[in-house]
Amino acid sequence: MDTIVIHGGRPLRGCVHLRGAKNAALPLMAASILAESPCVLHNVPCLHDIFSMDKLLSHMGAITEFTGRYMTLDTTPITTPYAPYDLVRKMRASFFVLGPLVARFGRARVSLPGGCAIGTRPVDIHLKGLEALGCSIELDEGYVIAEGRLRGASFSLDFPSVGATETLIMAASRAEGVTRLTNAAREPEIEDLADFLNAMGAQIAGAGTDTVTITGVPELKGVEHTVIPDRIEAGTFLIAGAVTHGDVTVLDAREAHLTSFLEKLRATGAEVESCGNDIRVNARDDLRAVDLITQPYPGFPTDLQAQMMALLSCADGNGTIKETVFENRFMQAAELNRMGADIELSGNTAIIRGVPYLKGAPVMASDLRASASLVIAGLSAPRGETLVQRVYHIDRGYERIEERLAALGADIRRVRE
Repeated sequence: MDTIVIHGGRPLRGCVHLRGAKNAALPLMAASILAESPCVLHNVPCLHDIFSMDKLLSHMGAITEFTGRYMTLDTTPITTPYAPYDLVRKMRASFFVLGPLVARFGRARVSLPGGCAIGTRPVDIHLKGLEALGCSIELDEGYVIAEGRLRGASFSLDFPSVGATETLIMAASRAEGVTRLTNAAREPEIEDLADFLNAMGAQIAGAGTDTVTITGVPELKGVEHTVIPDRIEAGTFLIAGAVTHGDVTVLDAREAHLTSFLEKLRATGAEVESCGNDIRVNARDDLRAVDLITQPYPGFPTDLQAQMMALLSCADGNGTIKETVFENRFMQAAELNRMGADIELSGNTAIIRGVPYLKGAPVMASDLRASASLVIAGLSAPRGETLVQRVYHIDRGYERIEERLAALGADIRRVRE
């Protein structure tokens, strides 16, 4: 397995271009199953998760082509609505194909998903919602078997799950009648999905609010669409700039997607300014500890919690992080403590007592965002060498991160095995 080697203590300076959002591109790829003609996606990131979804669609019979950031998807040849365990287990987002397959074929057999080990993340809300739309659900040897002609219905989500909201929007877009989802998730990626589907001919209103109304249509056509920029990648680079006392500008970002995060970053003492679609962080002074609580959008994103923990580890004072979205998402804390951090866990709360500096050490990534936090910690550490192992996690969500950080002045490289 590859290892990322870091000698920290260097301020990051310069500009970095964002890639398209992984968490937007994956449901868009799944939604192409609903189209009666080919779709084209622009600004698609080159990530392992994208390749996994591409492989799954191809396995089902789709014809895909991915060149640079340009992807064509022709799902019209799909005849078998079956997603096997060997493909779905590698990535949780593969489960997104369930709703479109049922909507198009009236049946589907999809393996229960895998993905990062950050909690159980059950799919019960997805399945309850599909049942409300008239689908019969059976679990058999690790597979979800769904059958039925979908009809519009009212459904209230037990929790504003992003995945369940997206699954039900896709399924309802070709259901008969009107579907009304309440307590829906509000993330920008959901708005992007709705924009894509509406361009295909769907009738979706209210995406981005907690109430979404979908009027089903009999067919959808293929369209071209540009994936929104990755807000989590933007936050990760901004934190890296701040923790190294650097001056970093993230290009092609959307400030409106990062309001809660930017508020907390400013509270640490970092100077943050926006100019059009660019966001700049300049952190000349020492950073201050803050308290934060992860919440569904528009609250502080759970996907930036681990990265902020790395920042708070070497900030002045004591800070706390309360994780309310996923259980078992403090797995990076023990590795940060190996680097000299002083982090104490109590249930779903982490107490971080800032230390003057972190020290390089061998550490092991446990999931995608934890791996990003360890890279950030390594960049901040003025002494020693940081070896981040299991970096296949980071390759799931960050495209060539070591090359892009090196372009900002970091002493970072990948050692391939």
